[in-house]
Amino acid sequence: MFGSNRRRLFIVSLLFGIAAPLCAVPFGVAVKAAAPDGKAPKVEFSEEGKLKQPVGFRKWVYIGTPLTPNDLNNGEAPFPEFHSVYMDPDSFALYEQTGKYPDGTVLVKELIAVGDREATSGKGYFMGDFIGLEVSIKDKQRFADEPGNWAYFSFGHKYPLKTEVAKNLTASCNKCHQDNANEFVFDKYYPVLRAAAPKTK
Repeated sequence: MFGSNRRRLFIVSLLFGIAAPLCAVPFGVAVKAAAPDGKAPKVEFSEEGKLKQPVGFRKWVYIGTPLTPNDLNNGEAPFPEFHSVYMDPDSFALYEQTGKYPDGTVLVKELIAVGDREATSGKGYFMGDFIGLEVSIKDKQRFADEPGNWAYFSFGHKYPLKTEVAKNLTASCNKCHQDNANEFVFDKYYPVLRAAAPKTK
């Protein structure tokens, strides 16, 4: 009987000895590795350098939704969908301070089809289904040879989307952004960015 009690005490002591170090580790750290700065990575790349489809971006800072519908462009708008755009929170916080897009900025553009054109509130353009996903990233090390160090990625304009993609050709996106946007970002169409930028005297 005493031997049985000693065995129980030994097992309990052993379990507490193992559990104590585990309790000292924040929940989740052992499940998902953190980035070197202690934060989860904004986006991830494959070993081949392809961008993996981002997750969780709908919890980022929403900056706007431009729309250039076919109805107003003779049926041939190059981008006829709603473009709901999100910016990673860390870069947005720095943008509020400087009015500049810091290295590491990630913008995710979720494409949404034009759905109904009439609602109880009246006629207009109303969001339909999700149809595509695009990402732009500023990274001076990874994209040192790209104008402005920006690279652009498209996961497709039809579901199911690709799970990982290589960057678009420079000529397909960079030139337009370089010639027509502010620091490669069309921020004049994003009211949240206009409101967040530091006010100059």
